[in-house]
Amino acid sequence: MTVLEEMRIRSLGVIDDAVVELSPGFTAVTGETGAGKTMVVTSLGLLLGGRADPALVRIGAKSAVVEGRIALAAGAPATLRAEEAGAELEDGTLLISRTVSAEGRSRAHLGGRSVPVGVLAELADDLVAVHGQTDQQGLLRPARQRKALDRYAGDAVAVPYAAYTEAYRRLRAVASELAELTTRARERAQEADLLRFGLNEIGAVEPRTGEDTELAAEAERLRHAEALASAASVAHAALAGNPEDPEGVDATTLVGGAGRALEAVRSHDPALAGLADRMGEISILLADVAGELAGYADNLDADPLRLAAVEERRAALTGLTRKYGRDIATVLAWAEESSARLTELEGDDERIGELTAERDALRSELSVLAQALTDARTAAAALFAQAVTAELASLAMPHARVSFDIRQTESADEADGVEVGGRSVVYGPHGVDEVELLLAPHPGAQPRPIAKGASGGELSRVMLAVEVVFAGSDPVPTYLFDEVDAGVGGKAAVEVGRRLAKLATSAQVVVVTHLPQVAAFADRQLLVEKTVDGSVTRSGVTVLEGEDRVRELSRMLAGQEDSETARAHAEELLATARGAASGG
Repeated sequence: MTVLEEMRIRSLGVIDDAVVELSPGFTAVTGETGAGKTMVVTSLGLLLGGRADPALVRIGAKSAVVEGRIALAAGAPATLRAEEAGAELEDGTLLISRTVSAEGRSRAHLGGRSVPVGVLAELADDLVAVHGQTDQQGLLRPARQRKALDRYAGDAVAVPYAAYTEAYRRLRAVASELAELTTRARERAQEADLLRFGLNEIGAVEPRTGEDTELAAEAERLRHAEALASAASVAHAALAGNPEDPEGVDATTLVGGAGRALEAVRSHDPALAGLADRMGEISILLADVAGELAGYADNLDADPLRLAAVEERRAALTGLTRKYGRDIATVLAWAEESSARLTELEGDDERIGELTAERDALRSELSVLAQALTDARTAAAALFAQAVTAELASLAMPHARVSFDIRQTESADEADGVEVGGRSVVYGPHGVDEVELLLAPHPGAQPRPIAKGASGGELSRVMLAVEVVFAGSDPVPTYLFDEVDAGVGGKAAVEVGRRLAKLATSAQVVVVTHLPQVAAFADRQLLVEKTVDGSVTRSGVTVLEGEDRVRELSRMLAGQEDSETARAHAEELLATARGAASGG
């Protein structure tokens, strides 16, 4: 069995250093107003990942520390989650600690390992249900009431709810994409027109990679054709001679003469033979260059028509590079990317059609799932209300009746709703249902929302009745109630104590109370007392037994521990509680 065994609290609020020893069954925490009873609730909240408020740190202390020891059942969800977080358990016992500094920093440890505070919060759902005045206010909210009903219904609601949630998520995603496509239709059409224009312009020119560089070189040659031809002719004549000047001296003739002179004597000196070879190479090179110069001059075209055609083509290419890229290579890259983008844009109409069909199919699916969810909630609501009503009868509200109002809001625009029961209704992430818990406190009274139809004491009992019902359908190991008996007195208080004792037969129950009628039903009663300096020390939290418990109950009854009348009443309360526990 999972049990919260002990908490040590240091420098938290009025508590200096105290140990709260708990046990299975029903434990009541009592004490004078302001003695620090609610610090028990606050401490447990910190252990379970609650918000760390530096104002809780005791004045003069650097930090507040809360440590807890919990006995966990093998295989329990909390056990598995703790082990996943790396916590070490000793003989099935889990140690949890939370430190809050006066500067607001917070640290958490689980089984000897430092962990994020969020891990403690994850464990909370499987360990403890904490209820206080703020929780009662939470019960007034319809959203909280819907969650309570869904929790009670179990798989009957959880299964269709999971399917609904998934369909709702997909519908939201599809609707979002569809809205984006349709609202941006004009922008996309304009983009597509610009891309088509550019691609058509490039297609009309049909540029080739590197063509701009080639044409620039050709234009340069054509513009200087005469100068190039003249230079080539002069160079050729200097190398190979001018036919019109037979007496002229050319380089080929001179080099040839020099080569022949060296050849005649090369056998007499190896060094001179090497020079003769090099002169031969020079002669061959001069002949090659002279031949190429002759061919260059013959092939050079000074055609002005060709130059005009080249310049015209270059102008067309420049028009493209001015708009689409620094050179023809980048223009062609732009065209390739733009073609792919245009294909995507032209496919939007088809995509819009696909999304519209998918949206309509999802809305139909959502209608079916929403109806299933409503039916499951309606069936569970009848059983839940019946069970809570029966509990209220045991809490001195024999004529009270609890019921649920499950309704839907019609959609102003059918296109924005889903069809349920032949009507187009508003839908959301949790279905189409608005769930509200109603209370008729006595016969003839119209059922009203509990926020309006229940007094403070009635609301406390409704919440307790709800929790007792939950204990049978979705139990947690430990329940902590802070002032759940607010506004309750007399016979009703006795019945509250009786029901808490019943709840404690299947779970650990810790109650912070000021009512002796409730405390008397506890298996163990803890007294929180301040010292003369206004703090709670280690000796300030004690287990009351025998005469000490009678004295505390007398104080709670009459404010006088030694009043004989109060003592008699306290003993009577204890006897009544023991009789109820034994079935008497």
